[in-house]
Amino acid sequence: MKLIILSVHVIVCLGLILIILLQRGKGADMGAVFGGSSQTVFGSSGATSFLHKVTTLAAIVFVLTSLSLSVFFGKRSAVSIMEGASKAPAAQTTEAPAPVPAPTGGEQNNP
Repeated sequence: MKLIILSVHVIVCLGLILIILLQRGKGADMGAVFGGSSQTVFGSSGATSFLHKVTTLAAIVFVLTSLSLSVFFGKRSAVSIMEGASKAPAAQTTEAPAPVPAPTGGEQNNP
């Protein structure tokens, strides 16, 4: 089940990228003023509504597959990484630490 949803998710991702790249931007008509071509793939008015509907459908499928993948792969068992570690005590030294000499009045600490 996870593999099927993951496959659909990847296909929808690639399709969504291609669909968005096919759409014209809002400033695309500005190029026609300076001699640009006004040819469209889907006709003069049909491209906007058709691509808008396909983009909306692909976005809905993308969100649903994202949520379902997060539910499937988010369920992890609560296992600690320290579960198999031994509880050995820390190494103890028999010697007492050496006392730190106090600074005398004649010395200056210059950082």
